[in-house]
Amino acid sequence: MDLSNLKPAKGSVKGRKRIGRGQGSGYGGTSTKGHKGAKSRSGYSRKIGFEGGQMPLYRRIPKFGFKNLNRVEYRGINIDTLQKLADEKKISSIEPETLVENGLASKKDLIKILGRGELKAKLEVKAHAFSKTAIQAIEAQGGVATKI
Repeated sequence: MDLSNLKPAKGSVKGRKRIGRGQGSGYGGTSTKGHKGAKSRSGYSRKIGFEGGQMPLYRRIPKFGFKNLNRVEYRGINIDTLQKLADEKKISSIEPETLVENGLASKKDLIKILGRGELKAKLEVKAHAFSKTAIQAIEAQGGVATKI
């Protein structure tokens, strides 16, 4: 046996229905589309969510809430993560580029330093925003928290 004589197992592959090829084929006439109506016509496509004229689900359920288009979203990074980074990489200055290089943020992220965990190293941290507890923890160790 080689690649030139491979075939699918008998009965595993069905031939497709050839519709619209005359009455003798069994699929002539209406070509399996039934009689009349939009679905029988060429070019028919139903809108997503269409329920046959019934009020669609997406219009029946109540709408609520508000999404502010001008909101600013930050990538939150905790102090314990900075401590871990300082221990592993022997870093004393942390900037957004440092976090991107170590896979903690992506290039376009705005970074906010949050206060979870304990900081033991003296760090110079530059970020777009800081929580009050993060600033206190950094400055308690003699470090500097600088807003970009």
